[in-house]
Parts: sequence; C-alpha cells; structure tokens
Amino acid sequence: MIKVLRTLATGAFMALVAGLSQAAERIDYLSFATEDETNTTEVFSGASPSVVYVTSTALRRQMFSLNVLEIPQGAGSGFIWDDSGLIVTNYHVVARANKLTVTLSDQREFEAQVVGLAPERDLAVLRLTDPPEGLVELPLGDSSELSVGRKVLAIGNPFGLDTTLTVGVVSALGREIQSPSGRKIRGVVQTDAAINPGNSGGPLLNSLGQLIGVNTAIYSPSGASAGIGFAIPVNTVREVVPQLIAYGKILRPILGIERASDQWIRRNQIEGVPIVRTYRGFPADDAGMVGARRGQRGDILLGDIIVEVDGQSISNNDDFLSAMERHRVGDTVEITTIRGSSKQRFAVRLTESE
Repeated sequence: MIKVLRTLATGAFMALVAGLSQAAERIDYLSFATEDETNTTEVFSGASPSVVYVTSTALRRQMFSLNVLEIPQGAGSGFIWDDSGLIVTNYHVVARANKLTVTLSDQREFEAQVVGLAPERDLAVLRLTDPPEGLVELPLGDSSELSVGRKVLAIGNPFGLDTTLTVGVVSALGREIQSPSGRKIRGVVQTDAAINPGNSGGPLLNSLGQLIGVNTAIYSPSGASAGIGFAIPVNTVREVVPQLIAYGKILRPILGIERASDQWIRRNQIEGVPIVRTYRGFPADDAGMVGARRGQRGDILLGDIIVEVDGQSISNNDDFLSAMERHRVGDTVEITTIRGSSKQRFAVRLTESE
C-alpha cells in the first residue's frame, strides 16, 4: 500500500513539474517583466545617457631627468547639468587635477575645465570645452520628499566599469559626513544601493528617474561596498551648483571677524566660538562686538564669545558656519555672545560675501 502511495505521489509531482515546464515555455521571458523590473529598466534607459565618466591627470616632474609626465590621478562619475555642456561631479574627483577628461555614455571623450569648486560640500562643476549637441540633462527631484524605504537607483562607473546600475532603498536620512575641507555635510542620504570607488559624483535617482542625490562616499573597512553609501541631497545641489556656475564658489555672507580655531577652543575648554578680532567697517565692528586683547601681563583677555545664532546653540566653527550659510547678504542675523560674565545680544546686518 505504501509503495502504491509513493508511486502515485511521484507521478503527481512529475505531472506538476511537466505542467510548470510547459507553462514556462509558453511565457516569453523577453516580453515578461514585473512592474518593479519595468520601472528599473525605464529609469536606467532614460537616465544613463546623462551619466558621464570623469578622469583626471596630474603633472609630475621626474626627480632626475626633470621631465614632466602626466600621471593618472583619479576617476569618478558625474552627470549632465544642462545642454550647454555643464557637468556636476564631486570635488574630490577633480581636486588638484591638471587635466580633466569627460567620457559620455556613447564613449565620446571631451576635455573639460573647472567652472567652480565647493570642497565644503564636495561638489564641483565642469564645462566641456567643445560640447556636442543633444546633451540630455537629468530632471531634479526634491530630497525633502524622501522617506526611509523608498526605492533608489545609482548609476556610475565603479572601478572604471562604465554605466553600471545598482538598486537599493533609502536606508536613513539626515546623516552627517565630513567633506574634503573638514566641514560637515548635513542632511545626507544613506542608501544600501551598492556604491564603490568610481561611483563618486554619479547620480542617485528615485523611481521617477529624478535626481535626488549625488553619490559621494561609502562606509567600509575594506574600501568596497558594504551596503552603506551616502549621497549629497539634491536640495543642497540645487543651492550650490548655481553659485558655482555664476561665481566659481559658494558665496557666504560675513560678519567681518576672525574666529579662534576649533583646536584652540578644545584646548582651552571654551563653550562657543571666541572672536579673535573684528575688522573695522564690517558688520560685527559696527554692531559693537569686540575681539580678544592682550592684558598688561601678556595674557589673553577674551572679548565676545559667540554662543547662539538665531537662537541656535553654537559650540564650534562648523556650527557657526552652518548657521551663517542659511542667510544671504543683506539679511539681519541675531547673535548672542558671552562677554565676561554677561550675555550680549546683537542684531547684525550681513555684508558682502568672502
């Protein structure tokens, strides 16, 4: 009896396998795709023509012959900003380069020149020296609309493998990473889409094919992707890139002060940012803020120590600069300082940028 049941079960299983095989044969794989697969392929086909490969070389003089050689320095990704030939990438991809080459998705190569650099945001804008017609720019999204778990796609050139696609999700929002200048980049998007060396400067896209970030860094003990990648949010890119195009740098409204270094602040265990000196004719001096001075015994007597900007607590220079970057020339900023044992409050109108 048991043998008969086993035979029947085996026969039923074989019939099921045969049925599935026949069904699979009737399905045309080339025309079949899930909804998510269709979205992924559509986003890739639409966005990949806008992604470029950026290589840089530096000039080095040989020690004994004194001949000047071109030495490959780095490589990364970028994307087309507009059809005039402007390219956006990371600052660290092009830093200290003597020559830049941009390769389009169709493998055409063009020399490029630096238009503007923002090391504190790890962003750079290049311009193709002889841009072709038909360049396709990426549509811009809104990083404030992102939420954890949403699908993202990264396109770039990891390890020189051009136009590589990886897919993942938004893993976290509001991260902080350190820029090449040492400043913090805030509001960074964390993703598990595989990002490797060579992806830097490439786009991070949403499922509509819109730019929502610029891939810039990975967290990995080995240097390869470990499922933790970071992208500069597109809203930061929207703010910085037009300034780099117009002025070559980020414009900053200024108070006209010299600040103590963070190292000095830590060493002396000071809460806030001491003003070393104010410059005559600039807003801080006009408002009555004072810097440090030498005492009769040669010791340093502190003047105003900045502890708040617009009610936001300030503990170091990065805090101060980040608070100031929210303002424009002509804005009035509320600054609170400690002078001796008393608090001072100033309403300061910001002047022309550095």
